[in-house]
Amino acid sequence: MPRLLAAHLLHTGALSPTPAPLPWAAPASAPAPAASWGSAEHPAGLVSATGRFSATAATALGATWFIQRAGPKERAMSRLVSALRASAAYSRRSASPTEAADAVLAVRRAARHAPARTACLEESAAAAILLATRRLAVVWCHGIAADPVRLHAWVQTVDGDTVAEPRSTLAYTPALTIGARHQQHS
Repeated sequence: MPRLLAAHLLHTGALSPTPAPLPWAAPASAPAPAASWGSAEHPAGLVSATGRFSATAATALGATWFIQRAGPKERAMSRLVSALRASAAYSRRSASPTEAADAVLAVRRAARHAPARTACLEESAAAAILLATRRLAVVWCHGIAADPVRLHAWVQTVDGDTVAEPRSTLAYTPALTIGARHQQHS
């Protein structure tokens, strides 16, 4: 450990000096949390949709994958956020709850046949991009829940209602929201 870092950690109390190494305390036992990729309660593809957005849903999903993979892996989220901001700026009218749900469900149905990872991040981003192609606005959310720490991404209406999400989504606190800017400038 670099001396400057060690000195800082000792000074702040994050480390305590000891004359000899001490064994680690036994870890506290707790049940393992279930793995969650944001779609445990609504598996992709096992939903029905009206078909209203079916043709463009696969294209939006493909665009999302391309954006994520079009450069260095460590910048994938940054590229996706930039694309979502650009698509949100293009939107002119709030999507109705029905339009938003149709888009989310169409993306989930398209994801059923996907050759790549499709979880909440890809689904929600593709749905927001899909709606933006019709100049319809939603709010894209990326949030966190604690104990155990979990991440989730979803779409909500401009009025703040979650779209095609289970009630458990309310446990997540949005850390980043994108969309509905046109309402702020009216």
